[in-house]
Amino acid sequence: MAKETLFSLLLRAPWWISILSAIPLFGAVQLFLPPLVALSATLPFLGIAAMAGWKQLRAPTPANVDEILGKLRAMSWENFSAVIAEAFRRDGYAVSPTGAGDAADFEATRNNRLTLVSCKRWKVAQTGIGPLRDLYEAKKTRDAQDCIYVAAGGFTDNAHDFALKNSIRLLCDGELAQLAARVERANHRWKLF
Repeated sequence: MAKETLFSLLLRAPWWISILSAIPLFGAVQLFLPPLVALSATLPFLGIAAMAGWKQLRAPTPANVDEILGKLRAMSWENFSAVIAEAFRRDGYAVSPTGAGDAADFEATRNNRLTLVSCKRWKVAQTGIGPLRDLYEAKKTRDAQDCIYVAAGGFTDNAHDFALKNSIRLLCDGELAQLAARVERANHRWKLF
């Protein structure tokens, strides 16, 4: 897994956290250097604040998240899998389906890293450890670097623990709704709203 940086943490935090981080930096640098240099030292934080604010402005509200997840659950497998594949393509992956009956539904490759994606059980209310275990075994068998499990429902505590322990990314809730909304905005083929 990639190492967390201050900027990656700030990008996921509320936008105003970056502004609050820039203020003491400006004050400290201004003690030793001219104000223009102090201002330029804060520019990365201000840029992150703008990026985070833009992302948060475009993010679905909690009410929209529930609505989008409901609409995703109502989709046919063909439509749902097309939305997921398109979302990964938009994130720079080359996506191809795996064989029928496989634990993973897609192979997604980016920067010579193979990621297995499983999303066939997207409709279930709560996912247990079984499908995650199957995906993890497929990851080991195929020498994949990453694996992602997509679900519009929740996960049991055991499933969360297993995913954390074995570096399985769980794509669900608000993150899944935001991903689907991004695809819908770019391609009006799937009407989610």
